[in-house]
Amino acid sequence: MIPFSVLDLAPVTQGSTPAQAFTNSLDLARLAERLGYRRYWLAEHHNMPGIASAATSVLIGHIAGGTSTIRVGAGGIMLPNHAPLQVAEQFGTLASLYPGRIDLGLGRAPGTDQPTARALRRYYDSADAFPEDVQELLMYFQPAQPGQAVRAVPGAGIDVPVWVLGSSLFGARLAAALGLPYAFASHFAPDAMDEALALYRRDFRPSEHLAQPHAMLGINVIAAQSDAEARRLFTTQQQSFINLRRGMPGLIPPPIDDIESYWTPTEKFGVERALACSVVGDADSVREGLLAFIERHKPDELMITANVFEHALRRRSYEMVAAIREELAAAA
Repeated sequence: MIPFSVLDLAPVTQGSTPAQAFTNSLDLARLAERLGYRRYWLAEHHNMPGIASAATSVLIGHIAGGTSTIRVGAGGIMLPNHAPLQVAEQFGTLASLYPGRIDLGLGRAPGTDQPTARALRRYYDSADAFPEDVQELLMYFQPAQPGQAVRAVPGAGIDVPVWVLGSSLFGARLAAALGLPYAFASHFAPDAMDEALALYRRDFRPSEHLAQPHAMLGINVIAAQSDAEARRLFTTQQQSFINLRRGMPGLIPPPIDDIESYWTPTEKFGVERALACSVVGDADSVREGLLAFIERHKPDELMITANVFEHALRRRSYEMVAAIREELAAAA
């Protein structure tokens, strides 16, 4: 059975604070480590009250320092917001502190709105230089050469696995051309998933980084004691997407009993399309859904996210998913 991993946005729920979100993230990471999840990734977002992982590399250090074996990384760092040298220094530092445990996923979206992108002092049109920025960043992780004018200290000569993230064919082409692992954001933008996977696998060029293509897919998974309870928990994620599309991002809302009264038909269509890669239900439903997803798309790994309002129920969902994975592994 393929590895399962965790994607965390350090959610700030209504009535809570970023400090509590960080406490919850570390608690969840320790649980994921005990349960055998391979990676614990955090995502860069800015100017979003319900997401506390803006200073992503700082939070990665916090999580890595509080765990001992699970890989911790960025899913991802939005490279247009940063100079490649600074990212190399940050992740060279993390990999020096926690050797063999740090991943670096790179995305070309700003992870925010245009005014915030300007406030970050980097501009969204710098995304046009994303392929060159990725190659520059990879160069900083190479052993420093005599006479090299600029080097990452620390960073040079340090093994930091670099992933390309994407939700379109652009990232698939780049990952294939550079011979890098590829993570597709199917948990919120699944439309191009099948085409991107096919392109990546077809055009992949072996490199010093990777001998054969390695693709990870994002998927929303919420497991609960009953299908009805899981569907109710899922309304937190559905509301969050609607609020974002209404231009009103806020703290993560509690679940509601009747999602149909919350969204318009147009909103419902858009949210259900965006969240099409979701498995929601009791243990049997989640087992069937995960197995069908894996058999259809044949990912090398799954990156699982669960936007559940109550931390204890979020923990429980990941516990159930880990048990289901073990059952599938035994059956395989």
